Amino acid sequence: MEVQGPGLTLRTPRDDDAPALLALASDPRVTNWFSWGPYRSIEEPAGYIARLAGERERGERLDLLIVHDERGPAGITGFGELSVRDRRAVIGTWLGREHWGTGVNTDAKALMLKLAFTELGLERVGAYTNPENARSLAALEKVGFRREGTLRRFHRHGDERHDVHVLSMLREDWMRTPLADVAFTLTGDVPPAFVVR
Repeated sequence: MEVQGPGLTLRTPRDDDAPALLALASDPRVTNWFSWGPYRSIEEPAGYIARLAGERERGERLDLLIVHDERGPAGITGFGELSVRDRRAVIGTWLGREHWGTGVNTDAKALMLKLAFTELGLERVGAYTNPENARSLAALEKVGFRREGTLRRFHRHGDERHDVHVLSMLREDWMRTPLADVAFTLTGDVPPAFVVR
């Protein structure tokens, strides 16, 4: 599966993408807010890629590699916590530090939201961010996500438990944003487990 838009392609990660993911996520600042990382060996991104096919098939995770047309692999974006009954999922994105502040996050979110609301049939896309991660919160609010509240001690990172802000974008909200007008080409088949309509 591949999603193409202006300046970016989102595609299913392949085995030969492991070195690029290792380079992007070996920086501790990239994975600071996550329950994994930083990557220390090629086996870590290789194992992640190997697990993705089963996770897509089971409707657990739909992760796509973000590939910038000029700069190459930039990071990962994807959907998890899918609820078919409720027609919702949660989006997560991480980028290599050299791609921070370049617009890649906004462009990737635009493509993922179009995929969610036009192809998958979702009605809500949620997002989480640590209250101390001001960059992530600003990026989500910039594209139109609305803050709904704080979930206390929601995210476990090592032995620590962290609060998270929860945000959302509803289909009707998205339709009123410029994101709905982004050029979008889908090649290949969307994993059936993620199509909720």
